[in-house]
Amino acid sequence: MRNLFFSVLALLVLMSCGDKKPNQKFLPDASGAMNNVSVVTENDLWEGRIGEAIRSILAKPIYGLPQDEPMFTISQIPTSVFSGFVTKNRTVLKIETGKEEGFTITDDVYARPQKVIVVSGKTKEAIINVIKENESKIIETFRNAELTERQRQMSKSPHSFTSIKEKLGLTIQFASIYELAKETDNFFWFRKDITTGHSHIMIYELPFDAIKRNDSTVNQIIKIRDSIGKSYFKGRLDETVNADGKTVSSFMITEDAYTPFHAETILDNKPAFETKGLWELTNDFMGGSFINYTVEDKVNKRWIGIEGFVFAPSVEKRNYMLELESVIKSLKIE
Repeated sequence: MRNLFFSVLALLVLMSCGDKKPNQKFLPDASGAMNNVSVVTENDLWEGRIGEAIRSILAKPIYGLPQDEPMFTISQIPTSVFSGFVTKNRTVLKIETGKEEGFTITDDVYARPQKVIVVSGKTKEAIINVIKENESKIIETFRNAELTERQRQMSKSPHSFTSIKEKLGLTIQFASIYELAKETDNFFWFRKDITTGHSHIMIYELPFDAIKRNDSTVNQIIKIRDSIGKSYFKGRLDETVNADGKTVSSFMITEDAYTPFHAETILDNKPAFETKGLWELTNDFMGGSFINYTVEDKVNKRWIGIEGFVFAPSVEKRNYMLELESVIKSLKIE
């Protein structure tokens, strides 16, 4: 019996050793609040022109929110104290002086998952130039890291709405806390209660001739989302009679006083249009932000529309909109 015990123990040790990859070191789990970047640099640099260059990129206002909110919250850490638990943030920007000009992006340096960007230069001017030249890479790297992390968090408790795939031939990932508000053969609407309001996801199918690629594409998309809002998202005062005896209609429309952002992009390896801006309810006092992706599905001769919008008065909306974008970007079309 004794020999059997030691034989089993030896086998377990060998199996555990075999699971490890050569030179793979143990890394703790990354931590930190969503959209929070650690900037590692000396205090005098942070308070000077280098700090200004970093803040002009990471703290620039996000387009499409009712009030100005920075793209990232920044935590500055002097190099001398960058050790231990403070190295575990998911997104880190390090400034290294006295070295050749350089820009590197590295994964999982101090924790996992983690993105570490190192900017180096021999002079302040050289460092500032590297920062400005790589502005889009810095934003894209950190933003994609946060979108991926939010998707990972929601995957711990996935939804179970199999009819999305059955009816629309696609999959999309969001948390089980979202409830079904409306379902038809080609339309789904889900909602989630949040601290001071609610968050929404809409998924729908459009005929292939519903959108034409021309100078008015953005207007076509706005017209479609307004028609969907009129059909499905009603206000509290809809179908009420006012003091003049007239029936009042209240439904969601795109706020025309705020020019929507519009761009061509790729989603699930397919051409898509991204549109984001503000929405409001007619004859009511509700509104908020929306992000809409309209995906060209040539194989199935159709367009897929996916939209996230939020109503959250008096609170910051940045993280709510990040979650909705992470849901949209999980789309997989059959």
